[in-house]
Amino acid sequence: MSKSDFGLIGLAVMGQNLVLNVESRGFRASVYNRTTKTMKDFVEANADKNLYGAETLEDFVDSLSQPRKIMMMVQSKAGPDINDRDAVDAVIDSLVPLLDKGDLIIDGGNTYFIHSDRRAAELAEKGLLFIGTGVSGGEEGALKGPSIMPGGPKESWEVIQPVFEAIAAKVNDEPCVTHIGEGGAGHYVKMVHNGIEYGDMQLICEAYQIFKAAGFSTDEMAEIFAQWNEGELESYLIQITSKIFAEKDPETGQPIIDVILDRAGQKGTGRWTIMNAVDNAVVVSTINAAVEARILSALRDQRLAAAPVFDKVKVNIDMPKEELVQKVHDALYASKIISYAQGMDLIKTVGERHEWNLDLAGIAKIWRGGCIIRARFLNRIAEAFGRDGDLTNLMLDPFFTDVLNKNQGAWREIVSLAVTNAIPVPAFSASLGYFDSYRSERLPANLLQAQRDFFGAHTYERLDKPAGEMFHTDWPDVVE
Repeated sequence: MSKSDFGLIGLAVMGQNLVLNVESRGFRASVYNRTTKTMKDFVEANADKNLYGAETLEDFVDSLSQPRKIMMMVQSKAGPDINDRDAVDAVIDSLVPLLDKGDLIIDGGNTYFIHSDRRAAELAEKGLLFIGTGVSGGEEGALKGPSIMPGGPKESWEVIQPVFEAIAAKVNDEPCVTHIGEGGAGHYVKMVHNGIEYGDMQLICEAYQIFKAAGFSTDEMAEIFAQWNEGELESYLIQITSKIFAEKDPETGQPIIDVILDRAGQKGTGRWTIMNAVDNAVVVSTINAAVEARILSALRDQRLAAAPVFDKVKVNIDMPKEELVQKVHDALYASKIISYAQGMDLIKTVGERHEWNLDLAGIAKIWRGGCIIRARFLNRIAEAFGRDGDLTNLMLDPFFTDVLNKNQGAWREIVSLAVTNAIPVPAFSASLGYFDSYRSERLPANLLQAQRDFFGAHTYERLDKPAGEMFHTDWPDVVE
């Protein structure tokens, strides 16, 4: 039997589609799954493909050419605690005795990045290579070409580079994959990608809620989003939103969107992003608002109980539909810029602290195709960081500064309209709040510092004294 070029462990939908992608690019692939029947059913269903199904790990490893390239698509449950161990570690522990020096293990699941650091170090001691790899694009992307974010030792990347470049999405013939950096850089960038995705999705949902409150039909909304996808908002999420609005429920004949329960799920990467942002003192308020919106949606029973308790606000959106559509467009575009600015700021800050030497322009480029957040304006982000690799904040690039200046009037009007009509727009509002805070020469933090000094003698700096010189006021007693 000829040896396989690539091995995959974990035949859930993503794993199946990914290995079919690999095989379609001319590589022979071996597959293994803990449940043998799943493996057999998959191989049988793809009998015309150059696949080998192994019933044991020993047979699986033996079927691979050296250096072995083994990718795991196994669900990770290890969180921010470095001592956490999960199914990924269990699979690695089972593989290690069967491998030879120089063999490569690839973790392709959504893993908290510190565990990729840990696993790379542990395996290096055994002479084995490891690379933590973020894969974005969902089922379709895995099959036809995802965006791939590998992080780990450079020598690990060189082993798998031909395969990953072959299976990745292509934009202008450039594969949407690059070596992100050392250690956990790949999984970290994928985590923040998912955080940005949360922000993108919530902003689109808020635009939908405004249109719905204004009386737009789902067919009208389908047309609006289809038109938007022809312009500067062109993206995968805008495109699928148009298709969602156009879809009818075969059982009731109603628009499918109107029969879907308004309770959102999440897998954890959004929460990881905001937790990590807090740890690193980086503001990601748009992503935070998106995560909180999902959490609030899950409190459906409480929301249903609260709804009749409070006075209703009569919705009065007195604006021509065409004008409203343009202003929501502008508010969405401006808020989207903020979400990406916050995400890139977080990547930049943490990358510098870990000395990953991240190429922000390169990261934006590999997000242009295959992944969930792929969008036309990622070209603009790549250009911005290409012009200035030390750009402090994406908003300060001339292109994005111009967009924000032009759009902020409509942005403010839409947020005001939503608030006046009791339409919750937490991500629109958080984005605008971030923009206004970032651009303010003076914030009320002077009062906050006075308060801290009053109750805790935490001291403060003065405008008229050198930076770093601390002062304390003997405040008057408070009468109880």
